[in-house]
Amino acid sequence: MPVAATPQAGASPVPRHIAVIMDGNGRWAEQRSLPRAAGHRAGARAVRTTIEECVRQGIGALTLFAFSSENWQRPPGEVGVLMQLFLESLDREVAELDANGVRLRFIGDRSRLAPPLTERMASAEARTAARDRLDLVVAVAYGGRWDLAQAARRLAAESVAGLRQPSTIDEEALGACLKTAGRPAPDLFIRTGGERRISNFLLWDLAYTELWFTDTLWPDFDAACLAAALEDFSGRQRRFGRVAAPAGGG
Repeated sequence: MPVAATPQAGASPVPRHIAVIMDGNGRWAEQRSLPRAAGHRAGARAVRTTIEECVRQGIGALTLFAFSSENWQRPPGEVGVLMQLFLESLDREVAELDANGVRLRFIGDRSRLAPPLTERMASAEARTAARDRLDLVVAVAYGGRWDLAQAARRLAAESVAGLRQPSTIDEEALGACLKTAGRPAPDLFIRTGGERRISNFLLWDLAYTELWFTDTLWPDFDAACLAAALEDFSGRQRRFGRVAAPAGGG
């Protein structure tokens, strides 16, 4: 399986790949004396806006953190609402995603999800597999530590089976076993809701990603918010551990 190419230093006006933690749905609802489910439903509208803007801006890949490994610890009622919302969103949105050239994929531990949901996920992936305008990945029941652990187990199993020498296990081998393999690492990470951490999201892939945080709650995240993140990103000098090039390129 191919792995992402080595990133190049320098300024990049438009990120190839954006990763987003969509935080603040519950607080948005609480501020309006609404049930938390209302916040999650409002957040679905922000997802649609973000996808549309990424397509319009020519951004090639978007990864959304929809449900983490730790989210299973939330009250069962809220987890149930989230799972139902995923089902409804797939039924409602996949045709439009397909028509707009969006390829939809999912990463995460599907063994923890109910069969009706995993069946819809597989159907959506198959339907949009040939689309190439935007590569949309939704992380569901996903955690960065889980991803690293499952990759390590796979490499260990290959070694025990005699298919691989332990000495061949390096960064490239491990990266190729991650659920994010074959895609460029995110250039820009966005987190809404005011928290300043990455919360077990894409731990391997975010090594050199530019981080951008906003106090805006996810349901209020709109085209203007994304434009602000892109403007900030365009002014950053990405060195990837190298020395910045002198002005004028000399």
